[in-house]
Amino acid sequence: MSMILSASVIRVRDGLPLSASTDYEQSTGMQECRKYFKMLSRKLAQLPDRCTLKTGHYNINFISSLGVSYMMLCTENYPNVLAFSFLDELQKEFITTYNMMKTNTAVRPYCFIEFDNFIQRTKQRYNNPRSLSTKINLSDMQTEIKLRPPYQISMCELGSANGVTSAFSVDCKAHQRLEPATLSGIVGFILSLLCGALNLIRGFHAIESLLQSDGDDFNYIIAFFLGTAACLYQCYLLVYYTGWRNVKSFLTFGLICLCNMYLYELRNLWQLFFHVTVGAFVTLQIWLRQAQGKAPDYDV
Repeated sequence: MSMILSASVIRVRDGLPLSASTDYEQSTGMQECRKYFKMLSRKLAQLPDRCTLKTGHYNINFISSLGVSYMMLCTENYPNVLAFSFLDELQKEFITTYNMMKTNTAVRPYCFIEFDNFIQRTKQRYNNPRSLSTKINLSDMQTEIKLRPPYQISMCELGSANGVTSAFSVDCKAHQRLEPATLSGIVGFILSLLCGALNLIRGFHAIESLLQSDGDDFNYIIAFFLGTAACLYQCYLLVYYTGWRNVKSFLTFGLICLCNMYLYELRNLWQLFFHVTVGAFVTLQIWLRQAQGKAPDYDV
């Protein structure tokens, strides 16, 4: 069943709760969502004015205006337009009832707890959408959401609560995007692929030579294929973000150097110089292409 479960009014600058509904359920999922409420409260000043956080079977939506944020928890299938229309009603009533001076000078949590009466009445109305008589407002809200959809908060952005990392954010860095590729990065990617292809071709030739005349050491074949793998892994590191990315790139470059040292007898100095130089150049490009920060206009 789709429904609104709870709502809170929070001061943006410090996360102080000003008012809240008092009907939290005691299920495990709801207890987890209470933690997310607290985590979001501490980050409101860094987030856009309209956001959604998906937490399994529940969604947390909030809007912020004039230093106050209005947050609600609903089931995952509750319509977005109803959720934000509900928050919009809370915002209008709160602004009408309390002036900014009171909200800015409040020092005690839940000092406007009497506002819960309005929250409860409004929640009951929105949990029975057929009784709503605000079709025009809902239509306006639907248009506004289409034009400016709520920012989807990822678990990565919540960070940690009370010093304990959220279980959902352990591997978040592995999914970060990198900065846009530069021309030198693209050139490095192509050259690394070329070196990998050259190693692969020489490796197959070494296999043929070994099968026909036993003329080549089997270790040469391993060195060629290791060199191929190292070059391809450099390409991967150049394109995707992984943990310990810079360390991995230096270790991969070290492997390229070792392979070329072992293949010293099969390559002339220019070939060795080319492979090592390309490896060093790509390692530099990996180091220069860092994870992309959040765009400053992500809420537009």
